Amino acid sequence: MTRLIASGLIVLLVGTACNLSSRVPAGITRRIDSLSRRISNLSSRLPSFGVQLSQPEPEKRRLFAGIEYERIVRQSPRLMVIHIITIDLRADGLLPLVSPGNPDREQPSTAKTTSQFLQEAELQLAINGDAFTPWYDLGLLGYAPKPGERVTPLGFAASRGVTYSQDSDSQPTLYLYESNKASINALEGQIYNAISGYKLLVRNGALMEGLNSSSAEPRTAVGLNQGGNRLTIIVVDGRQAGYSQGITETELAQLMLDRNVHIGMNMDGGGSSTLVIQGPDGEPMLLNSPVHRGIPGNERPVANHLGFRARD
Repeated sequence: MTRLIASGLIVLLVGTACNLSSRVPAGITRRIDSLSRRISNLSSRLPSFGVQLSQPEPEKRRLFAGIEYERIVRQSPRLMVIHIITIDLRADGLLPLVSPGNPDREQPSTAKTTSQFLQEAELQLAINGDAFTPWYDLGLLGYAPKPGERVTPLGFAASRGVTYSQDSDSQPTLYLYESNKASINALEGQIYNAISGYKLLVRNGALMEGLNSSSAEPRTAVGLNQGGNRLTIIVVDGRQAGYSQGITETELAQLMLDRNVHIGMNMDGGGSSTLVIQGPDGEPMLLNSPVHRGIPGNERPVANHLGFRARD
């Protein structure tokens, strides 16, 4: 009963925010959408009767040619399960891909889970991408978007030379060139694949100022070495008692520095954080435990993704 009452209150608050967003100038819409996200997150923190995981063992292995995986398991300062992917962008047969969009549509992207993207594009590895709108999660009373619904990424995005989303609020952008070199926040060639995130975590091999040091959440981040030929992906699970509670921005940035990341940025996180690979049977296989709608292992449909085709 308590959960139903709380969900009803969330419906009222989010509904008010969503109604306001349709009546204000575009420049304020992002702030209202952010308010809606914060209110909706309350629903995922209410008691749930879903699956509860225990912490796995640490692991380190080669996934594909040029792609290495490490799982780090910590109990201090809180429970954390950390997934780290290291990609040599110079590896033979490696091809990055940002999920495509339609620049002629008002909402250029089609919401898909990361597993859907990986399977449809015939990739070997994929993660979630940028934040997007519309989005809400009302717990037991529903959510949006559902797979196939139209959505808009909040930052700059391009796929195979086609730009389909412009930056709405000075978000950092990862550029992946046709030569397979990469850069963050500094365009160094013709735009080919590009995807954006929330904020910079590391720049010039140092922590950015003003990072959050108190809020532990599920998070996804990407970073580059100084040469722009090694990409590090970090996905940290959270909001799952007994398994992983999440990581702060400061802790995530420090993890990047520990991996010799020269510049790195935070992607969309929370229930969006997802890491998928192609399994031995050719089907998508989750490496992390996403927590869409408060359910461990449940993937959220998102606006765009970053994926890689690689040889065995």
